[in-house]
Amino acid sequence: MKKIIIGILAILLIIVGAFAITNLSDPETKMNQGYVNGNTAGNLYNGGLFCEYNDVIFFSNPSDGGRLYSMDSNGGNLKKLSNDVATYINADENYVYYIRNNSGESLDFNFVAFHRNALVRIDHDGKNTVILDTEPCLYASLIGNYIYYIHYDQLDASTLYKVRIDGEEQQQVMQEAVLTCNAEGQFFYYHGMNSDGNIHRYDTVSDTSAVVYNGNTYQPIVNNGEDVYYIDGDTDCSIVHTNMNFSNPTFITRDSVDGYNVHGSTIYYQRFGGDGGSALCMIKNDGTGYEELRSGDYCDIHVTSYFVFFRDFHTQEMYYFSRTNPYVIEKFAPGSIE
Repeated sequence: MKKIIIGILAILLIIVGAFAITNLSDPETKMNQGYVNGNTAGNLYNGGLFCEYNDVIFFSNPSDGGRLYSMDSNGGNLKKLSNDVATYINADENYVYYIRNNSGESLDFNFVAFHRNALVRIDHDGKNTVILDTEPCLYASLIGNYIYYIHYDQLDASTLYKVRIDGEEQQQVMQEAVLTCNAEGQFFYYHGMNSDGNIHRYDTVSDTSAVVYNGNTYQPIVNNGEDVYYIDGDTDCSIVHTNMNFSNPTFITRDSVDGYNVHGSTIYYQRFGGDGGSALCMIKNDGTGYEELRSGDYCDIHVTSYFVFFRDFHTQEMYYFSRTNPYVIEKFAPGSIE
C-alpha cells in the first residue's frame, strides 16, 4: 500500500511540475515590431487549419488526427511540432499560436489532458509550449503582440478577449463574441453578431469601434482598408465585391454560398444546391472565369501560395490542388511522424 501511495505521489509531482513549466510566462518572449497579422481572413473563417509564414506552412495534419505539423510552401520537409490537435493557427517570425482542440481519444496519459481546449504558443521548431489561456477558446487572431479571440467561461459565456503573446495582460475586450478573423494592421473588421450585420472596424490602438459599411454582411474580408468582400444575407448568401470608398456593391455570383476564401483576384467558394447541385467553385472578383471544380459538399477552404486545400463535408477527407492547375485534385495525405 505504501509503495502505491508513493507511486501516485510521484506521478502527481511529475504532472504538477510539467504543468507549472508549461504555464510559466516566458521572460524572454520575443516581441513583434509593428502590427503583424498571423493568418489570412479566409483561412481563419475556415478554421485556421493552414497558416503560411515565410515559405513555411503550419497546419493541422489530417494524416495524424489534426496534430500540428509544418512543411515547406511546396509541400516538402514535413515536420511534427506537437501532439496537440491544432485549429485557428497563426504565426509570426518566432512563434506559432493555435487553439488546442484535444479530445480524450487523441491523448495519451499526460498533463495536456488537463487543458484539452486552450490557447497555446509554441516555437517554430515545436519547443517551449506556453499556455496563454487555459479556458475554452475559438477564432484566434494575432495583431501585433496580442491575440484577440473568443474566450468562454461560466460567468460571461462567450466574449471577446485579448492576451499578450507572453501570457500577460489578459482582459475582456467586449461582451459580444465577434469574429476577429479579418485582421489588417492595427485593425480588425467584423460583422455585428447581435445588433446588426454591418461591417465594423475595431482599432486595437484606441480600443474603439466604428461602423464602416452598412449592409447585411457575413464573413467580411477587407483588403487594404477599402477592397471588400462578404456573403450577403439579403440575397440567399451570394458573394458581394465592393469598394468601401465608393459603395458600389457588385454581386460576383448569385449562387448560394456556404463558405469562401479569397486570394488575390480569385475567389474559391462552396456552392450550396441550386440547379447544378452543390460544388466547389472558383471565380474572378469581376465575375469572370467561373469554374466548377468538383461536385459535392465541401468545407474548410484554405489557400496558400501554391495550393488550395478543402475538406469533404461527409467523409472529412482533405483534398488539395495547385493554384496554377485547379483541375487536378488529389487527396491530401502527407503522412505522419511518431
